[in-house]
Amino acid sequence: MKVLKFGGSTLTGIQQIERVLLRLEKTIQSDSDIVLILSAFGGVTDQLMQLSQSAVNSDDAYLQTLEVIQKRHIEVIQAFIPESKQKDTINDTESLLSALKDAIHGVHLLKELSPKSLDLILSFGERLASVILVGCLSARSIPVELIDPRTLIATDDQFGKAKIEWESTISNVQKQLSGKTKVPIVPGFIGMTSKGEITTLGRGGSDYTATLIGAALKAEAVEIWTDVDGIMTADPKKVAKAFPIDHLSWDEAMELSHFGAKLIFPPAMIPAAQHNIPIYIRNIFHADFKGTIVGSGLDSDQPVRGISSIDQTALLSVQGSGMMGVVGIAKRLFGALAKNAINVILITQASSEHSICFAIAPNQADAAKKAIEEEFAFEISAGHMDRVNVETGVSIVAVVGENMRRTPGIASRLFQALAKNGVNVQAIAQGSSELNISVVIADEDEAKALNALHEAFFLSDTKSLHVFIIGTGLIGSTLLKQMGNQQSKLRSEKALDIRLMGIGDIDHMILDSTPIDTGNWQNILKNGPRMDLHAYITKMLNMNLPNTVFADCTGSADVVDYYKQILSASISIVTPNKIANSGPYSRYKDLRDTAAQKGVKFLYEANVGAGLPVISTLNDLVSSGDTIVKIEAILSGTLSYIFNSFTGEKKFSDIVKEAKAKGLSEPDPRDDMNGLDVARKILILARETGLILESEQVRLENILPESCQKAGDVKSFFQALEKADPQFAKKRDKAAGQDQVLRYIATLENGQATVSLKAIDKSHPFYALTGSDNMVVLTTERYHELPLVIKGPGAGAEVTAAGVFADIIRIANYLS
Repeated sequence: MKVLKFGGSTLTGIQQIERVLLRLEKTIQSDSDIVLILSAFGGVTDQLMQLSQSAVNSDDAYLQTLEVIQKRHIEVIQAFIPESKQKDTINDTESLLSALKDAIHGVHLLKELSPKSLDLILSFGERLASVILVGCLSARSIPVELIDPRTLIATDDQFGKAKIEWESTISNVQKQLSGKTKVPIVPGFIGMTSKGEITTLGRGGSDYTATLIGAALKAEAVEIWTDVDGIMTADPKKVAKAFPIDHLSWDEAMELSHFGAKLIFPPAMIPAAQHNIPIYIRNIFHADFKGTIVGSGLDSDQPVRGISSIDQTALLSVQGSGMMGVVGIAKRLFGALAKNAINVILITQASSEHSICFAIAPNQADAAKKAIEEEFAFEISAGHMDRVNVETGVSIVAVVGENMRRTPGIASRLFQALAKNGVNVQAIAQGSSELNISVVIADEDEAKALNALHEAFFLSDTKSLHVFIIGTGLIGSTLLKQMGNQQSKLRSEKALDIRLMGIGDIDHMILDSTPIDTGNWQNILKNGPRMDLHAYITKMLNMNLPNTVFADCTGSADVVDYYKQILSASISIVTPNKIANSGPYSRYKDLRDTAAQKGVKFLYEANVGAGLPVISTLNDLVSSGDTIVKIEAILSGTLSYIFNSFTGEKKFSDIVKEAKAKGLSEPDPRDDMNGLDVARKILILARETGLILESEQVRLENILPESCQKAGDVKSFFQALEKADPQFAKKRDKAAGQDQVLRYIATLENGQATVSLKAIDKSHPFYALTGSDNMVVLTTERYHELPLVIKGPGAGAEVTAAGVFADIIRIANYLS
């Protein structure tokens, strides 16, 4: 035989109750050897609790809630029982409602709600639901019989969380339920003392009723029907990618339940485990799915089976030199807590015995502190022990699995996943059985930690990366296009799930808890609120997502001002924006130090050479112990094109006009030709080699005559440039006479950075450069005779965006 329990989540409304009735009808027709345990209709227990408090605290407001409860139950009768068959069920229901009203009225008159009175009131939820379901099933000619749980479940008088009297309960169940010809329906959650007083079994008490009856009747299984597909790998409300666990051992289920998994009440597993009766967790809305089986002999190859958490806890610390080596400290500490009925959730102690910390419910923190300080009053006054430190606003996250003890590296993976997402661990606990590892973290990091750990242990084949982008100009929009084009390929071939969570431009912004469609971002963004940079950054930080990257595709100094705050929140940054790295050296160093301290990445490959691997190559050389002797570089696509094309066939001014017409220069070519951008790039490269250099220390040659620099608008500039054509022709002719060409070169040598126009011969790699390509020549101790050459397009939206995109993927690889 089987025991089937239907929870309140399966009885929340007409549609849900219809599913339960159909399931029961089908089940009983195929196998009538079952016992049904019912919870109250969904939400009714909470309503009864509120009703009770209202009766104590107000005048007649509680009557309105009572009417709502009455109406809801009568509506169920009217929905499922033909009018001709409603009389008995309505009479029984109204009799219970009348008794409930009398009990509530008594509380109202006395203005006192004792635990005993509350148990009586709360019991009506299960009793009403069971009376009505008996009527509904009987109306369908299904043979069922209501059994009063007070005649079955014997308890002590600890109201609100009564303890089971085992022998009496087993005897009662066997006498009353064995050999029934009709299917027994038993209200869960309810018991009775030897004095005939109603008690309740506490949270999840209906599960307890089910397993108690299952154990007494030696059932083959207990099925707990709910509204989810079983016990999940994590709380699906906090971890969107959580999925059902097919099976768990008793110990694993106990641990997960203790640390927050809410589908099975921990004491409810004891009778089933003792009698080796498997528990099935099933979904009434997905009845064909097998759900989760909890039992013995269910081995798994997976080391971690689930992750659970308890939020809003308090962490108390007791420490002092007077604790070291003193026998009985722990006994006195936890004895003081036990005397005050304070339940301890987690305990951890330093091996030095200098400190003990433990977690409890926050509403017991003050009482715990008082009890401990009274117990150790002498030690505290003598200075042998500090006063108890209480820290609230913390959560406990537990990773559970029996095979963890046989799998090396579990703790390493756990702490690495937390560290890379900036989650600080305040306390750690692990039993010698290695069944679980528990950590105490800040409440605000709970969801981030759960998602990071879930991905580390259950989705290691797929890494999610949450991306926020500021700037949707040429580079930003191209980056978004590239991301959209590559998303499916990265997911299928690289197991990388890039999720766009935020976009902002100069006018609008949008940040969402669900990924933004990269194929429709323009329409989504234009309907977003007005851009507020501070609000954008604040919301991104408050979302506190794991594995997050911020991409700055602007040229704005305002965005750069937020870099340190972003890195400090353990969010990596990628950017083509040179302002942060070419400004004061102190800021450059501060950002790098912050990133290193927080274990995140600050990548800016596109600062120099767009998509060319210049900075990464340079960093690899330095990190591997090579010494940089000299850097020579052509770092401006505009100036590269101009001087590569300046062969004598065209005037210099005409070539500059061509560059502008082809989009190779800024609208005002002077912004490229003044060399400032090249100076910033060589400054960044100099700093990457380890030099402490400021921008004013870079020797910069502005190739434009003063008349061109001071010309007003662009038209005036070109007029002045035409007049300067002979000067440029003279420089070209002089170089050509020595079989040389002109190139605008950035050089770093002997600690000095220079940017100037130089004449070079055929032996130099820059001699044969064509088009608008950039080239960087690295002369090092290892690459001395034949320098290392990096060449390719150094400008343009496609290659620059590709450089930023490559940095994003590097961060994903680092996080995995």
